[in-house]
Amino acid sequence: MDDMERDCRTYELQDQPSLFVAETTWEEHWQGMPEFVQEDLTSFRSIIIHFRNQQDIDAFSEIIGQRIYPKQKSYWHPQLEIRRGSDKRYVDDES
Repeated sequence: MDDMERDCRTYELQDQPSLFVAETTWEEHWQGMPEFVQEDLTSFRSIIIHFRNQQDIDAFSEIIGQRIYPKQKSYWHPQLEIRRGSDKRYVDDES
């Protein structure tokens, strides 16, 4: 490593801000905010099912009451209602 490379490397290590040191200024803005509890939406158990042919897939599809698509990798049973969060808003009742 020549002097220029060494100087550049020293500069990078000394002057680059750390990616893992977070400022705690959020705490001053978090006063009086409602508590957030994240519901556990992960599956209880997952299994892999192998099929010998298309007729077996069709029979399984009838049993679970869901259409089996060629490119879909997973299914919920019973069929899971897709929840949307993008249309939810927090509204302050004190306005």
